[in-house]
Amino acid sequence: MNSLRIYNTLTRDKQIFIPLVAGEVQMYVCGVTVYDYCHLGHARVMIVFDVVRRWLRTLGYRVTYAQNITDIDDKIIRRALENGETIAALTARFTRAMHEDAAALGVERPDLEPRATEFVPQMLALIETLEKNGYAYQAADGDVNYAVRKFAAYGQLAGFVPDDLRAGERIAANAAKQDPLDFVLWKRAKPDEPADTRWDSKWGSGRPGWHIECSAMSCSLLGNTFDIHGGGQDLQFPHHENEIAQSEGANGHAFVNYWMHNAYVQIDDEKMSKSLGNFSTIRDVLANFDAEVVRFFILRTHYRSPINYSDTHLEDARGGLTRLYTALKETEPDTLPLDWNEAHAQRFHAAMNDDFNTPIAVAVLFELALAVNKNRDPVLARQLKGLAEVLGLLARVPRAFLQITTAVSTALSAEVIVARIAERQAAKRAKDYHVADQIRAELLAAGVVLEDKSDELTEWRRA
Repeated sequence: MNSLRIYNTLTRDKQIFIPLVAGEVQMYVCGVTVYDYCHLGHARVMIVFDVVRRWLRTLGYRVTYAQNITDIDDKIIRRALENGETIAALTARFTRAMHEDAAALGVERPDLEPRATEFVPQMLALIETLEKNGYAYQAADGDVNYAVRKFAAYGQLAGFVPDDLRAGERIAANAAKQDPLDFVLWKRAKPDEPADTRWDSKWGSGRPGWHIECSAMSCSLLGNTFDIHGGGQDLQFPHHENEIAQSEGANGHAFVNYWMHNAYVQIDDEKMSKSLGNFSTIRDVLANFDAEVVRFFILRTHYRSPINYSDTHLEDARGGLTRLYTALKETEPDTLPLDWNEAHAQRFHAAMNDDFNTPIAVAVLFELALAVNKNRDPVLARQLKGLAEVLGLLARVPRAFLQITTAVSTALSAEVIVARIAERQAAKRAKDYHVADQIRAELLAAGVVLEDKSDELTEWRRA
């Protein structure tokens, strides 16, 4: 198991993975702020760390995977007020939507799914410890802030020192702060804010800051030091930097051993985000593309490299996945277990142990598909299916995937296609090959490919 190497954002190099407890992994990943539907950037986080967990389990580790839900936040409050609904109703609705989207993408539910509103007492206790340790102070406006310059290691994750930052550069200016870099731990409630957005505390009625939420939830569930903390690249600073300052300022020792960050999903080389208004929700994309195609599209790129989203790229991913499923349709896998000593499996294993290198692992799948198509070997077909399933791919009956309705072929139902194939067979029996060829051409134009297995047997798939 120790051959696994992970790129640690904190140290900026690949390191041999050694868990705190032999055979066990504690992993926390920052989840979604539930005020709107999830976009493809969220999908990437979900899928990347789903595969990380799957691979850790494949290596034999017992994994405890925690992913939080942020259900109290300024954006949530604004959206609830705009909609005229309660915080609880808004967050419950979008939490359900997030679970539906994740399930569609083949993402397994986390072992632990803490909600911020359930951990406010732990947050208050953590803030009180920080105040006692000299890292927190209450400002004139009533907010409790973290004194960044008191924490000597601040900037270690992002790779800068505090003097490298100027007010206004990703730092909210606030005259009540002792230093522009200081960030809020506890926000004093405003008179016009709803009652369901405030809790009592020794510093007055208010609510937690975003950063303290994850420190409290992760440490409460996984311990004051745990193995892996993950999330999107956009969280590296300030969110994860602030988590380190809070957690280590309170506990006096290392917070996380391995930090992992996935790169952005981009549109025209610009980060996809709700704030920029250039995002596609998962639901928008799944209206036109099968969810497994989206998963495959994301896994073809290494998690630390950006992905450029477009319908063209998704169509290309669909074509690649079709080639893999076609190989399994033509050759039935045998029923023996996956053989990790086989040459393709060894290359797959080496790729995944090299910082979860899914592009190389996917390339191995294509090598296997080529060999299966050439040799019709059920052993190689088994290897193809078994290795793909480690990534959450190729779990369906091939024909079920190959006959899925796509954006190109929505006009023809399966029943219509089967009827047209029957008409073509009748035309062939009558030796009216012109009509038979015409039906084939019409179906192809509608995105349906016919494959003649014999004079009387024709199979079909979506193009």
